[in-house]
Amino acid sequence: MAERNVLGGPLESCGTQPLTGFYRDGCCRTGPEDIGSHTICAVVSAEFLDHQRTIGNDLITPAPTYGFPGLQPGDRWCVVAANWLRAHEAGAGAYVVLAATHERALEVVPLEVLEQYAVDVPADPSALGG
Repeated sequence: MAERNVLGGPLESCGTQPLTGFYRDGCCRTGPEDIGSHTICAVVSAEFLDHQRTIGNDLITPAPTYGFPGLQPGDRWCVVAANWLRAHEAGAGAYVVLAATHERALEVVPLEVLEQYAVDVPADPSALGG
């Protein structure tokens, strides 16, 4: 059975530059190994990245050992649903690509909240800088 997004359709790719996803296949797929539920396809902003760093989730610093390049504002990344929710609650929520956000994210974040951040990826993601 195909994996579904939060809108009930087929799960779309989140991003390949940098290559994201728990399984590093570009999709926010999840499975039993994905303890954190990397299910929300976020378009990260500087504010979101700064918030993540303050809660101990440094998404900026490259970690070559894990093939992690470090993120910049405008990158699309499959983020842990609970960490995204913490950012939202702190006023630093990132934009969300609903078609690329796995339906399992709804176990943590209500659809109504995700919809407040829904965005098509802008032609010039550098506008998300900050």
